[in-house]
Amino acid sequence: MTPNGNGTTRPSDVGILGIEVYFPRRYVDQAELEQFDGVSTGKYTIGLGQSKMAFTDDREDIASFCLSAVQNFMEKYQVDYQSIGRLEVGTETIVDKSKSTKSVLMQLFRDSGNYNVEGIDTTNACYGGTSALFNAVQWVESSHWDGRLALAVAADIAVYAKGNARPSGGAGAVVMLVGPNAPLVMEPGLRSTHMEHLYDFYKPDLSSEFPEVDGPLSVVSYVRSVDECYRGFLNNVERVDGVKQATLANAADYYVFHSPYTKQVVKGLARMGYVDFTRQPDAPEYAAAQAFRDVETSASYTLKEIEKTFVGLTKPLLTNKVAPSLLAARDIGNSYCASLYFGLASLLSEVPSTELQGRRIALFSYGSGSAASMFSFRVRSSTDQLAQHLALRERLDSRTKVAPETFDQIMSLRESTHQLRDYTPTGSLDNLFPGTYYLENVDGKFRRQYQRTPLN
Repeated sequence: MTPNGNGTTRPSDVGILGIEVYFPRRYVDQAELEQFDGVSTGKYTIGLGQSKMAFTDDREDIASFCLSAVQNFMEKYQVDYQSIGRLEVGTETIVDKSKSTKSVLMQLFRDSGNYNVEGIDTTNACYGGTSALFNAVQWVESSHWDGRLALAVAADIAVYAKGNARPSGGAGAVVMLVGPNAPLVMEPGLRSTHMEHLYDFYKPDLSSEFPEVDGPLSVVSYVRSVDECYRGFLNNVERVDGVKQATLANAADYYVFHSPYTKQVVKGLARMGYVDFTRQPDAPEYAAAQAFRDVETSASYTLKEIEKTFVGLTKPLLTNKVAPSLLAARDIGNSYCASLYFGLASLLSEVPSTELQGRRIALFSYGSGSAASMFSFRVRSSTDQLAQHLALRERLDSRTKVAPETFDQIMSLRESTHQLRDYTPTGSLDNLFPGTYYLENVDGKFRRQYQRTPLN
């Protein structure tokens, strides 16, 4: 700890002190959705690697998601609102072009009298939550820190027009409390970032929730971003740790990926295996990959033979280092900004604290358009409390399955009521978890009012 200009001291071991998730009470089964959509068996469950998809009706929007997640977090962890000095929201699910979701969350601070809270929204597809987290950590580490804690919120509602993309939807929110002496410490000096201008996924039509998507370009962009971020991360690991040859095997103990669908995570890990191969092609474990030694990088992005080969070569690593982080991704779907952090929550839920102690968790964040980073946490103390508060498997199992026909009707409802004024939602409050904030009405000036369901 070193003196700070405002009388406090510089903190150490800054990272995540607590984590909470929110997801809707209802889901649709992906196998049943395959039958309803009339597609081949396994298209969604095997082809995308998805099991269930969370969704919500007109009773919830992005602000209600964040209200639920933050209030539930504060109650579980018994954190005083006066102790929060920064709150930032990462989302691409906007309901207003000017008013931030963070500003809506300030109503939670009203009773505490704390209006001195920095931060607003940050937006770039699925990367906004990571930017919010980076900003929170950097505020605590900066000379502007006033000794209080920060909240980073990552949340989205992912919906698509009826068709091939709809099964890759989902919805959820994650709240992370950031401060010093954390059990999950963000490691300095290892972060690697890649950004470029692309139109692979974007939302230019503000009258619709649906994006414009160039699927093939988006897949290539994801893979290229993995390449660039992972290479930079390995170089940083070698420099900081003094490792001569960093690889998937020794650079980190666990890997967590942004998951648009879990099969893309499998391909992302395979791509990292390919990068390892290009860095040491003569290593004996790559005997089966010698045909790819002279392939141009630009051509390698779309070669299925490379993908297939390295999916096979990295399968043991997938089981040991990645699979524990995929619980929520399979059963919730893509929650855009929240997706990566649902992966972190899954890992904390699935791996006992004793096995995580001292381990490095590397995370790959990707947002279309595009922005990507790879960074890491080091586990410094017990994660038991985090896992107990999450109770992720129990909460996932407590949800209600909805028939695909009903899901289809609800998606039509959301589409037809998007951005209406003088509107009172029709969704039943019985479909919400206890303690969930919901949209009560939208008045003639588009002002939204929220209420909360009883805790019991």
